[in-house]
Amino acid sequence: MQEASMTGLRFIIGIIAFYYIFKFLARIFFPILVKKAVENASENFQRQQQQYQQYAQGNTWQNNTNNDEIIINTANAKNPRETKKVGEYVDYEEID
Repeated sequence: MQEASMTGLRFIIGIIAFYYIFKFLARIFFPILVKKAVENASENFQRQQQQYQQYAQGNTWQNNTNNDEIIINTANAKNPRETKKVGEYVDYEEID
């Protein structure tokens, strides 16, 4: 009986010690992890902006702004979807 209660007590003390150690390490490493994530997001954003700027410089409609003609390439445009017509619309009137 003595051994079972000591084992249970050691288990509870181990859980509490693990909690405080984890809490302490999280305070140290969590800001570092967040900073790293923000830097990665910033780099991705800058990379996307550079790609967009390169795309915008090579686009034909921006190059032809001095002329009065604008060329729009619609070969890649998707056709709009037709909505399905289901039944008729019935207008109801309220009767007093």
